[in-house]
Amino acid sequence: MIHADLIMHGWNCADGSEWSYFHCCFLTLSSFVFVLQSVFMSNQRQQKPTLTGQRFKTRKRDEKERFDPSQFQESIVQGLNQTGTDLEAVAKFLDASGAKLDYRRYAETLFDILVAGGMLAPGGTLSDDMTCTEFCLFKAQEDMETMQAYAQVFNKLIRRYKYLEKGFEEEIKKLLLFLKGFTESERNKLAMLTGILLANGNISASILSSLFNENLVKEGVSPCFAVKLFKSWLSEKDINSVAASLRKVGMDNRLMELFPANKRSCEHFSKYFTDAGLKEISDFARNQQSIGARKELQKELEDLMSRGEPLKDIIAYVREEIKKNNISEQTMIGLIWSSVMSSVEWNKKEELVTEQAIKHLKQYSPLLKAFTSQGLSELTLLLKIQEYCYDNIHFMKAFQKIVVLLYKADVLGEEAILKWYNEAHQAKGKSVFLEQMKKFVEWLKNAEEESESEEEDAD
Repeated sequence: MIHADLIMHGWNCADGSEWSYFHCCFLTLSSFVFVLQSVFMSNQRQQKPTLTGQRFKTRKRDEKERFDPSQFQESIVQGLNQTGTDLEAVAKFLDASGAKLDYRRYAETLFDILVAGGMLAPGGTLSDDMTCTEFCLFKAQEDMETMQAYAQVFNKLIRRYKYLEKGFEEEIKKLLLFLKGFTESERNKLAMLTGILLANGNISASILSSLFNENLVKEGVSPCFAVKLFKSWLSEKDINSVAASLRKVGMDNRLMELFPANKRSCEHFSKYFTDAGLKEISDFARNQQSIGARKELQKELEDLMSRGEPLKDIIAYVREEIKKNNISEQTMIGLIWSSVMSSVEWNKKEELVTEQAIKHLKQYSPLLKAFTSQGLSELTLLLKIQEYCYDNIHFMKAFQKIVVLLYKADVLGEEAILKWYNEAHQAKGKSVFLEQMKKFVEWLKNAEEESESEEEDAD
């Protein structure tokens, strides 16, 4: 530390000797500060290699092992050879082996062995360079009881090791693509097993997309496999359950793709599956095609209405579609009603929507009248109106006014209205709508009685 007197003296010295002393002290102090800074910076820099080293060790520790399924296959094949045809013992062996073997890493190898006896090469042939087993699905007896037992093996394995679910589904998709590489008996067993797995919910019906492969379809493998699969599925579940599973994944409208483009018709599909003893699938596909055609028809009707096409042209178009697609009048009046009500944007206020509906339906009453020539068609329309008013809360109070309008427009007759009121109405909003119609129905009954009385007097 430089003394204050020395500093002051240095400023006052004429020859500058004290100043030189001060200057030296100042330089010494500056050098000391510089050294401290250098040491501090050096310490900071030295920490970086330590962090980098730790990171490097982590990477080394996490480095993946080389993929080598041969040892895994040897272990599984050896275990299956020891258990033989005892599928209960197979299930126990697979359960225990999951704790020692890497099922997650070698899932595809595991499923290949259980199905085909060894690892499958592209195309469905067995790899020759590894030991295979005779105790697998493809070597088992071709009957439902045996296939159900194998399905239980897969079911227990996947329930025990949930992470295998996705891999198992991918395996089934792959096996379906390899169908041409399998024998007819192997395909039959796989079809039966797949049907049981679908019925049990072990796999999704989305796996059927593999059957739409161009080569499988062209060779006729796909529909033949599908017949066996659906027979197996329907032996476990009814057609409603099968249909629900197909709809869930959008497969309900794709079954025609099992056939080549030149045979992709409802008639060909229906004959093929009916002749194979699967009329339920035939009827289901026909119904789905009919639903698809109806949706297209409704969309076209809505387009015609939104463009403001003349009613006579719309009526002519509908009559042509009825004839072409063999649609009943009852089905068509339901489509027309839906199209009429979908062709306009409704007011959100309840007090205004009724007035809007009356005006709109008055315009289209000639169209509705053209397709209610039968009493059953009138009743169908009434039920559609009830359903619509119930589902669209703003229309709840409009029901009676709509019915009266269509009665006056000669779309609905008194017989249909009375039948609906007395016995044919739906449960939806029943109390509300019956109360609305009470006075009008009483008026209809009185008018009918008066008419009968006048006829009797005339006689």
